[in-house]
Amino acid sequence: MGFNGVQNFSDLKSLAHQVLTGRWLMVFASFLMMATAGASYMFALYSNDIKSVLGYDQTTLNLISFFKDVGANIGILSGLINELTPPWVVLFVGGLLNFFGYFMIWLSVTQKIPKPQVWQLCLYIAIGANSHTFINTGALVTCVKNFPNSRGVLLGLLQGYIGISAAVISQLYPAFYGLNDTKSFTLFVSWLPTVLCFSSLRTIRIMKVTQHKNERKVLYKFLYISLALTLYLLTIIIVAHNVTFNQGQYGGSAAVVILLLFLPLYVVVAEEHGLWKSKRISASLPPSVSVITHNFLPSPASPTPSMDFSTSSPAARMILQKKVSEKRTVISCWDSTFKPPEIGDDYTILQALFSVEMLSLFLSTMCGLGGTITMIDNLGQIGTSLGYSSQSITTFVSLTSIWVYFGQVTIGILSEVFITKYKIPRPLMLTLTLLFSCIGYLLIAFNVKHGLYAASIITGFCCGAQWPLIFSIISEVFGLKHYSTLYNFGSVASPVGLYLFNVKVTGYLYDKEAMKQLEALGLKREVGKELICNGGECYKLSFIIITAVSLFGTLVSLVLVWRTRKFYKSDIYSKFREDQEAMKAAENDRAAAAATNKVGPPSSEAVVVTA
Repeated sequence: MGFNGVQNFSDLKSLAHQVLTGRWLMVFASFLMMATAGASYMFALYSNDIKSVLGYDQTTLNLISFFKDVGANIGILSGLINELTPPWVVLFVGGLLNFFGYFMIWLSVTQKIPKPQVWQLCLYIAIGANSHTFINTGALVTCVKNFPNSRGVLLGLLQGYIGISAAVISQLYPAFYGLNDTKSFTLFVSWLPTVLCFSSLRTIRIMKVTQHKNERKVLYKFLYISLALTLYLLTIIIVAHNVTFNQGQYGGSAAVVILLLFLPLYVVVAEEHGLWKSKRISASLPPSVSVITHNFLPSPASPTPSMDFSTSSPAARMILQKKVSEKRTVISCWDSTFKPPEIGDDYTILQALFSVEMLSLFLSTMCGLGGTITMIDNLGQIGTSLGYSSQSITTFVSLTSIWVYFGQVTIGILSEVFITKYKIPRPLMLTLTLLFSCIGYLLIAFNVKHGLYAASIITGFCCGAQWPLIFSIISEVFGLKHYSTLYNFGSVASPVGLYLFNVKVTGYLYDKEAMKQLEALGLKREVGKELICNGGECYKLSFIIITAVSLFGTLVSLVLVWRTRKFYKSDIYSKFREDQEAMKAAENDRAAAAATNKVGPPSSEAVVVTA
C-alpha cells in the first residue's frame, strides 16, 4: 500500500483529483453517514426522558415510537425524488429534516418551549426519523447502483454501520456532553448527521459502473476495519458496565472510535493511488497498432443507417438492439401491471407492487421486523419492569446495536457466498432468521433469569440480518431500474407491523397490567404522571403473541422461497456482466470508428490505425 511514484506537486494534484472523484471515497462517505444516522435504533436512550418529562403513559410512548418508525421506513417520497434528481438533492433534504426533527424534540424535553401536544411530538419524531430514509436512499441506493456485482457485501457493510450507530453515538456523546446530561442526546443526533450529510453532497453521486478484479478484496478490507471497530465497542461496553468512566476516559474512548471510523480512508487513498499509477503506466506505453475492417460506402439496402448493426461487435449490437426495441415498444403501465417480466428483469413499480413476490415479502417483513423493532424500542421499559439498573439498560441498548451490526454484516456476506457458491436462495435465509428470532421473544415472555442479555443479542442479530436480505431480494427479483422507489416500499411493512405489535398489543397490555397493579394497591393514576408496570407479567402475553405472528411470517416467507427457487439456481449476476461487456464493446466500436474516420480514405475497405 505504499505511495511510491508521487514525485512533484503536479503528480500530487493529479492523485488528489483521482481520490476525490473516485468510487471508493463515495463508499467511505456513505460509511460515515450510516454510522451516525441510526437514531431510530437509539429510541431507548432518550425515551425515558420523553416519558418522565412530558408525563406520558406507555401507550402514548409507544404511539410516539410508532410514528418514529413510520418516519424511518416510509421513504417513498425520498425514492421518487431520487428517481428524478441527483443524489445530492436527497441528501440535502435529509440533512434539513434530521436537524429540524430532533432539534424540536430537544427543545421539548429541555422545556425550552411549551409542552407540545402528543400529535406535535409525533410529528417532530416522524420528521427526524424520515430524514434517515433520505440519507439511506441517497447513499445506499447510489452505492448499490455503482457496485451492482457486490451488492450483498456492500449492503451488509452499509447496514452494519447503521447497526452500530447506537453504540458509536453512545461512546461519542459522553465525551461531548458529559455523563449526566441525558436530555441533550437529541441535540447531538440533530447536528452530527446533518454536518456529515452536507459535507458529502458532492462526493456521493452516480458513477460509471466498472468491474475491478480486486473489488471484493477492497470491500473485505473495509469489513475487517468495521469488525475492529465493533469489537472495540463491544469491549468498551463490557468494561464500562463494570467500571465507572469519567468524561476524560470517555474522551479517550471517543478518540479511538473516531480513529477507527476514519481508518477506511487509508484504504481509499491506497486503492485510488493504485488506479492512478496504472493509468499513468498505460498512458506512457507506446501506441498499439490494430487493423479495423469497415465498409465506408453506403448500403442501398439499408434505408435507416442509424439502425444498421452489421458493423458492430455482437456485444455492442445486443445493447443497441435493446435500446431500439425499447423505443419502439410503448405499452400502458396499467396494461402491463399484471403481466410482469421474468423474475430478475426490470419490473415497473406497479408490476412489483402487485406481484405475489412483493406481497409475500411484505407480509413476512411485517411479521419479522415488526416484532424485532418492537422489542428494541421497548428495551428501556422491559429492563425497568424486570428490575434491571439504568446502567444495565444502556448495556442492553449497546449490545443490541452491536448485534444488529453482526447480523447485517454476517448475513449480508454469508447470503452472498451461499448464492454464488451453493445456489442457496436468499429468501431461505430470511425464513431461518424469522424462526431464530422467536427464541429471543420467548426469553422475554417467560422472564428467564438473565434472559434479557441473550434476548437483546438474538433480537438484535435477527433485526440486523433482515435488512440486507430484504433490500438484496428486492434488487435481485425486481431489478435495479426502479430500485430507489421499490427499496423504500420494502421498508413500509416495518411500521405497519410495529403499529400492530407496539401500540395495539405491547403498549395496551402494558398499561392494562400497570392499572391492575395500581388497583391492587388501592391507588388511582394521577393525571400527568407516567404509568409504570413492574414484573414479568408486563410483557408476557405481548411477546407470546409476537412469537405466534413471527411463526406465521416464517410460513409466508416459504412462498417467496418457492417462487424464486429457479431464479436463484441460475447465475443472477450474469446480466450485469453482459451489460458491462456490451457497453465496453460499444465504446470500443465508437473509438475505432472515430480513429478510422480520421486516418482512413473514404473508399478503403481495411485501414491501419493507431490506438
